[in-house]
Amino acid sequence: MKRPEAAAYITKARQALKEARIVAASELSQAAGRAAYLAAYHAAQAFVFDNTGKAAKTHSGVRSEFSRLAKDDPRIEREFPTFLARAYTFKETADYAIGHEAGVSIAEAEQAIEIATRFVESMAHLLSEGEG
Repeated sequence: MKRPEAAAYITKARQALKEARIVAASELSQAAGRAAYLAAYHAAQAFVFDNTGKAAKTHSGVRSEFSRLAKDDPRIEREFPTFLARAYTFKETADYAIGHEAGVSIAEAEQAIEIATRFVESMAHLLSEGEG
């Protein structure tokens, strides 16, 4: 990683993954989906920061800047920008939804954790390329 801040974002992403797994094991699917999104969000922020020297100020800013940077980078799975946008709905659901709108299934949360794990480890690997 060119910038120490990027490493800090990866550390934060891995912590969010750990939280996602713990709450999923307790069948708290909304919290698990939210934590999976946050893991991917922090990994995307690491990539953005390492490439631009700036942190995006909003969730939508991270998503759009990550998509812009990832668009022509063959090392980044095509699924990641889409996942980041789709998984944001888990955060919104966990934070704001009530009643019948408040559902995130455990299967959805577990799938989000699986993709977020690939996302975080992929960004960590990309950002460590060329070191040393």
